[in-house]
Amino acid sequence: MASNEQNYWFPAKRYGWGWGLPTAWQGWVALVIYGSLILAGAVALLPNYGAPSFLAYCAALTLVLVAICWIKGERPQWRWPRK
Repeated sequence: MASNEQNYWFPAKRYGWGWGLPTAWQGWVALVIYGSLILAGAVALLPNYGAPSFLAYCAALTLVLVAICWIKGERPQWRWPRK
């Protein structure tokens, strides 16, 4: 039996725009790698190259994470609470 249901790593947030916490182990691995690379960059870049280099590095890593969320996550859209 084939399933038409998609297995998203990152579900859309309940309210607002974007993605929530991962629901698959692959999403958690992506977040752990992201956090580890941020910490490694802080140790390696901040003392040697200063804050501007570190901020550019963080921006590049964040763009990669957003691309992963966009590809492997549920389509984001604005969600509002119903009254």
